[in-house]
Amino acid sequence: MPGMVDTHIHASQYSYAGTALDMPLLQWLNTYTFPVESRFKDLEFAHRVYTKVVKRTLRNGTTTACYFATIHTDASLLLGQIANDFGQRALVGKVCMDRNNSVKHYKETNQESQEETCRFIAELLNKKYPLVKPVVTPRFAPSCTGALLGQLGAIAKNNNLHIQSHISENVEEVKLVKELFPESESYTDVYHKYNLLTDKTVMAHGCHLSDEELALFRETGASLSHCPNSNISLCSGMLNVRNVLKQKVKLGLGTDVAGGYSASMLDAVRRTLDSSKVLTIQDPEHETLAFEEVFRLATLGGSQALSLDDQTGNFEVGKDFDALRVNVAAPGGPIDLIQCDEPKILLEKFLNLGDDRNIVEVFVAGRKVVPFTEPTPE
Repeated sequence: MPGMVDTHIHASQYSYAGTALDMPLLQWLNTYTFPVESRFKDLEFAHRVYTKVVKRTLRNGTTTACYFATIHTDASLLLGQIANDFGQRALVGKVCMDRNNSVKHYKETNQESQEETCRFIAELLNKKYPLVKPVVTPRFAPSCTGALLGQLGAIAKNNNLHIQSHISENVEEVKLVKELFPESESYTDVYHKYNLLTDKTVMAHGCHLSDEELALFRETGASLSHCPNSNISLCSGMLNVRNVLKQKVKLGLGTDVAGGYSASMLDAVRRTLDSSKVLTIQDPEHETLAFEEVFRLATLGGSQALSLDDQTGNFEVGKDFDALRVNVAAPGGPIDLIQCDEPKILLEKFLNLGDDRNIVEVFVAGRKVVPFTEPTPE
């Protein structure tokens, strides 16, 4: 089957994945996230965490990942190197934030953020990694001044780069954006005003976007990353994926580690189905997503959301061979096959019950990257 595309994952939060899920977003950031991310100035710590997250996601069948790193340029470059070493297709973002009133030591000045972003982009492009590219990464509107957002919009435009950030994740955050940017009509309008909504933009969450805001996504070609595990785990909200698709907005799936506790795209598939069913329980008129649709979102949908669908996402002739060889009946695996089922049934079983024990081999751009060749870089 085609490799899976994780359109939103915080590599720097992997060390505490599976814990710290007892607070809403803004309190969670201040209590857990910012203190941990500030440790990434230590390159040894960064190397340890980033090696583990790249290996884990590859084993889980993520052939393409769109990563948030931290504000530390050298550690972010290291993430790019590690993804390249292991053969993963990746967009890597050095986080930009010049506003942080809660954890004062974890932020940059406007000038630092701008200069270091330019250094990060230049140095990463200079490495000429075939599958790893930079992505301009304002953390989200509340942690950036308008001046910085404008500068990052210009940097992305001048270098024709991807852009990633967060939008409308929880109600408290939406309210905060309104207070910080009173002149803007909506959260989406903030990004639009600073030229950060382009056809190479992916925004995570979008739980509380209005149809007018979704129309702006459609007009600009910007896409959404649906992160259902995180949306539920931090009690942020429920994204109505059916409505996003009806509005013809590009959409992929994200694990959103560590707000989402699992680094597996199979988990993202399952939580997407669960979330859709909850919406149907609340409103019987809601058209529940089918597993075939969600499979598409985890593969081709993700590649379209990242504007990489000319290279990956399915097995169309001319695209790179990003693929998983799956053995649904892997010995010692989680699935028991009772009778001879047709391929579609086997796919459904794998999506609902499978794990990395079923993923026998992983290929990215035609190269076998799992099992890892020894000795692996540690």
